[in-house]
Amino acid sequence: MEPPTDRAPEAVPPPDSPAPTGPDGFDEFWQATIAEHAGRGVARLETVTTPLRGIVVQDVTFRGFDGHPVKGWLLTPAHGGSRGTVVQFLGNNTGRGLPEQWTVLPSAGYTTFVMDNRGQSGPASVGDTPDPVGSGPQIVGRMTMGIHRPESYYYRRLFVDAVCAIGAVRRLETPGTEHVFVAGGSQGGATALAAAALCEGIAGALIEVPLLCDIPRAVDTATEGPFRQIRDYLRTRRGDEEAVFASLSFFDGVHFASRARAPALFAVGLQDPVCPPQGVMAAYEAYAGAGKILRTYPYDGHEHGQWQHRRLQLEFLEHHTGGR
Repeated sequence: MEPPTDRAPEAVPPPDSPAPTGPDGFDEFWQATIAEHAGRGVARLETVTTPLRGIVVQDVTFRGFDGHPVKGWLLTPAHGGSRGTVVQFLGNNTGRGLPEQWTVLPSAGYTTFVMDNRGQSGPASVGDTPDPVGSGPQIVGRMTMGIHRPESYYYRRLFVDAVCAIGAVRRLETPGTEHVFVAGGSQGGATALAAAALCEGIAGALIEVPLLCDIPRAVDTATEGPFRQIRDYLRTRRGDEEAVFASLSFFDGVHFASRARAPALFAVGLQDPVCPPQGVMAAYEAYAGAGKILRTYPYDGHEHGQWQHRRLQLEFLEHHTGGR
């Protein structure tokens, strides 16, 4: 099956392609972070009884940043082998919710691991993972939590959790874990981008309207959503702009994109007030993986195609698993 197309897939960057973007010390920062703080060990799994038929559900606890316990759901097709495994990262102000919310991919034959967001929850998707790390003064929300330096920033912990989730899934050695995909939208899209860059051997990435891309421009142009938290923070901490944006540069999805190598399907809503399309476009243009595709939704906002895009994602997964 041919992959879904909007912009044509692009070839692997040539050897003389531009060097990855980012501040000085970007790679060293993340290498040291993963080496020092990534949790290890085998995940703990407990089978859960649900009304679902044809899907085995397990409650998972794995070790994330500094060994902190992080929750997740593992949903596995009950009959036959898995076609691959999708590690799903979540949007802002959401948790892993209920397993019944995550049935599409396992119904299509893919093992699905849903990583909980540390310290987050929401009315539609509750969370079960605390964030035991404190921080300095912040605006309500997570965008300014520990923002004064990259070592203390909230997203350092979340991105390490993502790397640990992929490691935990691979150590399960169950059917489908030989082909691991990453997926997410908004904050989850930013997390998936980071994971695609920080983890070797990712089979593909489903990146939807990613947060944290071209951050300085997004802070200026976003009219809704979490980027406004940074504006509010700087409104009261006048003169801190240089330090804040220097810290944020270690978490910009554009820089992660320039280090990723997996095939990827991006989605952007050109009317998006939360994750401005210019940032998504910048991440796509910087993305260094083979076979990248950008699906644009000219009249959509942050919703970016909804179920029509879900179908394209299934086609992408089928293409990159050989249709098995």
